[in-house]
Amino acid sequence: MPMKYAHSFPLLIKPVSADCNLRCPYCFYLDHMSFYPDQSKHRMSDETLNQLVSSYMATNQPVYTFIWQGGEPTLLGLEFFRKVTSLQQKYGKQGAGVSNSLQTNATLITDELAQHFAQYRFLVGVSLDGPPNIHNRYRRYPDGKGSYSDVKKAISCLRRHRVDFNILTLVTEANVNRARELYRYFSDQGLLFQQYIPCVGFDVDGHLQPYSISGKAWGLFLCQLFDEWRLRDTRRVSIRLFDSIIQKLVFGRPADCNMDNDCRKYFVVEYNGDVYPCDFFVSHELKLGNIFTDSWEKLVNSPVYKEFGTRKSALSDACNNCEYLAFCNGDCPRRRTVKKGLHASPSVLCAGWRLFFKHSFSEFERLAAEIKTELGPVIPTEKI
Repeated sequence: MPMKYAHSFPLLIKPVSADCNLRCPYCFYLDHMSFYPDQSKHRMSDETLNQLVSSYMATNQPVYTFIWQGGEPTLLGLEFFRKVTSLQQKYGKQGAGVSNSLQTNATLITDELAQHFAQYRFLVGVSLDGPPNIHNRYRRYPDGKGSYSDVKKAISCLRRHRVDFNILTLVTEANVNRARELYRYFSDQGLLFQQYIPCVGFDVDGHLQPYSISGKAWGLFLCQLFDEWRLRDTRRVSIRLFDSIIQKLVFGRPADCNMDNDCRKYFVVEYNGDVYPCDFFVSHELKLGNIFTDSWEKLVNSPVYKEFGTRKSALSDACNNCEYLAFCNGDCPRRRTVKKGLHASPSVLCAGWRLFFKHSFSEFERLAAEIKTELGPVIPTEKI
């Protein structure tokens, strides 16, 4: 009988570890290219893939959620993803729901790969930072060549095969002052599913990296983005952060882990089966186990995993007294300032979040009220 768990757990899988055909300076996983030094090339073996799919699909999940990331997961090519869907069919129980999503730089997308993604309903996230002059600032090949033209070809390919995809944009110092331009650029091309991620990286001394943005700049970016969106696109364009705020207001639970009060949202599985609590916190100290030696029950109940989950709620006094705490919960722990203690300091983006919520919150409440009226009585989702 499948083991029952207190809550479902998606898998965020790194089948090539940090290996990638691009060299984006801001990539948070770039340092992990030397994390497994025994091998120069990291590829998930057939044995590991089989163990991953079979063990996970033996658990009791409402939907079996596989999130393929990297590095660049498409380095493995079509044959790997054929094996993925074949194993999911082999081990899936009758009536079980399976969800596959993939985050990619899109430079290796082929017609055959797109056909497979369409056939098995993969949701593909395409990394695109804006028009060529912005995108190519950081998203480059090892020889320095920008990747924009290849990404645009891939988007045409995905559209041709009717693959569901969205756009993921990293907001850096290169585009943080151009929110309106970015939004119009994407929306005018029919790229209506958008996600914006603030770029915050620290050096070894705890100082922000040059490509990082300030809290105030992030807040102004979101305010401009929101003003463009609310004019005419609240029911046409999906912006993940905005959707998550509305979901929190309507259903009581956000879709974005940054807004939640517990960090135990998924497991990261590396190419060799090693398991970690979060891809921003892959370290030897936070290794939970390995899928060959540890059951999912043991991993879920790991003391290290439980301790990691509590990091989100170790808040500063400023956070505990903030009127927007329920919609931020201190932001992701990786953005909390290092010099005062990682888990007890406000996020470096705190000023920006406050600026944005003060600017937009009443309008979000109005939109949520409209949706509640349309839906009728809503039963709040169960709290983890």
